[in-house]
Amino acid sequence: MPMTAERTGSYCTATHLRGVPFRLGQKCGPRHSHLRAAGRDQPDRRLVGVHMSLKQIVGAAILDHRAAPAGFLAARRTAPESLAGLWEFPGGKVEPGESCEDALRREIREELGVEIELGAEVAGPHEQGWPLNETAAMRVWCAYITDGRPEPLEDHDELRWVRLDESEATSLPWIPADFPIVAAVLRAAKAVSRPA
Repeated sequence: MPMTAERTGSYCTATHLRGVPFRLGQKCGPRHSHLRAAGRDQPDRRLVGVHMSLKQIVGAAILDHRAAPAGFLAARRTAPESLAGLWEFPGGKVEPGESCEDALRREIREELGVEIELGAEVAGPHEQGWPLNETAAMRVWCAYITDGRPEPLEDHDELRWVRLDESEATSLPWIPADFPIVAAVLRAAKAVSRPA
């Protein structure tokens, strides 16, 4: 799919030409340097003045072991009322001027009280990751706890280690937008456990 990008300092605006923009105004480092190298560093003139940026959300698929993971951590929401009781990958919003990776570490510290190390990103179907609704998308990383014991401190009332088993993982009542991410996390976790 053709893409255009405009880079100013460490900020990048990248847009798929089918009219759905991703990553507008977000720090994204070298992720789009290939566009500049390919001579596509100017915004598409058809999209100038169109501002349809999605709110960037980040989430963590926290695995129980680095070398041979057997499960991942799921969190049950308490709010808003429409999502209360549903399960999700812990995480939250990226604040202005914050990288996605730094935002995810901050959110996990605030929500679960642990420090994490990020592993591979569980790539979504779009530049901004996995669509959550018409206004937001979430990038997800495999992660590992480096310090602390996870507790439901904010936004959740229960945490659960879920085996890397499709029937167990999909039996939880997930937030609908997170459901397709579950399958991708299962694939990513299995790839981590396979010898190179």
